[in-house]
Amino acid sequence: MTLAELEAKTKTSPKPAGLEQVAENLVFGEGDSNANVVFIGEAPGEQEDTTGRPFVGRAGQLFDQILDSVNIHRDDVYITNIVKYRPPANRNPTPEEIKASEPLLMEQLQLLRPQIVATLGNVPTQYFLNTKEGITKTRGNWYDWHGIKLMPLFHPAYLLRNPSRKKGSPKWLMWQDMQELKRAMDELGDKSSTFTIDTTQQNSLF
Repeated sequence: MTLAELEAKTKTSPKPAGLEQVAENLVFGEGDSNANVVFIGEAPGEQEDTTGRPFVGRAGQLFDQILDSVNIHRDDVYITNIVKYRPPANRNPTPEEIKASEPLLMEQLQLLRPQIVATLGNVPTQYFLNTKEGITKTRGNWYDWHGIKLMPLFHPAYLLRNPSRKKGSPKWLMWQDMQELKRAMDELGDKSSTFTIDTTQQNSLF
């Protein structure tokens, strides 16, 4: 199955139990289906729900600038969210919604075979790392997730609320983290021909 086939199948299938309260419009994800790096946020917002594309609102526009600042082109990576539908009033997705969304996310990652996953903000970071630690402690560090390198990053929406560029500020830290991410990207070799994720997740938080 290709990503396009998975997206088409998802659009025509009933939403899994646990996603009753979210919007009807699917925001599947977009980017290079052969990307080495996948950026994963929490859930779509209003603009994403309207357009069907991830990270296109104010936070998405800042995200594009962040990518450009280290010469990463949006078309060369893949961008998605854990939950593919907008929660009411842009609230954080619930543990039940995350759990219901997990099979589709795992199918995406199986098809993408990324070498690096970058999680944006608390929700995806805590999900992947099975931790309750906040993003201020986990950001900028490398972790192993099923043999994939994983780096937590601040969510662009958080940076909009913290506009200072002073040394030690969230924006300054994000700049350091993105330079490290780009360095790791530039050192990647060819993808392995074999790739599996143990989908019996260890996430007791969910």
